[in-house]
Amino acid sequence: MSTQPEFPMESPLLSDQTRGVRSKPRPVASWREHHGWSAGSSLRRLMSRPVGTLLTVAVMAIALALPLTFYLLLGNLQKMGDALGQNQTISVFLQPGQGGSAADLMARKLRDHSDVASVTVKTPAQGMDELAKMQGFSGALHTLDNNPLPFVLEVLPTPGASADSVDRLVADMRDMQGVDQVQDSGTWRQRLEALLGVGKRAVLVLAVLLAVAVLLVVGNTVRVDIASRSEEIGVLMLVGASRAFVRRPYLYAGIWYGLFAGVLAAGFAVAVELALADPVARLGKVYAGKLQVDVLPPWLLAAVPVAAAVLGWLGARLVSAWQLRKAA
Repeated sequence: MSTQPEFPMESPLLSDQTRGVRSKPRPVASWREHHGWSAGSSLRRLMSRPVGTLLTVAVMAIALALPLTFYLLLGNLQKMGDALGQNQTISVFLQPGQGGSAADLMARKLRDHSDVASVTVKTPAQGMDELAKMQGFSGALHTLDNNPLPFVLEVLPTPGASADSVDRLVADMRDMQGVDQVQDSGTWRQRLEALLGVGKRAVLVLAVLLAVAVLLVVGNTVRVDIASRSEEIGVLMLVGASRAFVRRPYLYAGIWYGLFAGVLAAGFAVAVELALADPVARLGKVYAGKLQVDVLPPWLLAAVPVAAAVLGWLGARLVSAWQLRKAA
């Protein structure tokens, strides 16, 4: 008893090749017809073994979802750093004796700086009021004959300013005439930025490694499929089928694997977003709404299936070319 091969002899392109002179050459039409047949045939073959296809797609989807998840967590870590003080206010203490006009003039100069978002002038009286509210200082302040506190400028750097640009801003303010001291948490900012830089590099390396894993999964699946159908492939090549003709259904199989895995990976990433939304919302309330969950951009979610399909095609292309070269 014989079985019908998956890639039958009556495929559009091969039929024209075997009919020889009885058919007029239709290279473009035959090429288009065989592409359509290959896409449908490979999809039907995947659907005929749902368990194996689902397992392969699930493994690929998890590999693709991991870098997306880490990218999402890294973005939320950066948001948390902003909320917890990545752009903390820099306090500029003026020298004793500097009056309000000098403080206002310096504030106007700083507002023109490209790395400054806002400047607030705090008077000595406001500073004294803050000290009076602190436990243990109210009694001591009544013994003072005059207010010894200087004018203070509270400078807020622009959101997203790098640690280097903020350091240059601090250095410029220390060199300004009339400035006594500049209080800045630059070390904390530099550590956070360095940590985020390491995280971004780790996500990139992880994405490359897992992309290679996707290539290997698709390539191994296609290799097993070609090995199991070596006799049918030998018959096709015996009657004149080219290597491109023979491997085309396997290329489409790789595309289907990648496309399905990419859609599933995007679904996993959205599920992670939904899982993080509620606890991050509760955490944001603690920080007066400054902390909000970051989500993956829609363009990235849409690009994942496309990129995964390209990876699937590439894995199938490399392995099928190698296997067919061995069979020739």
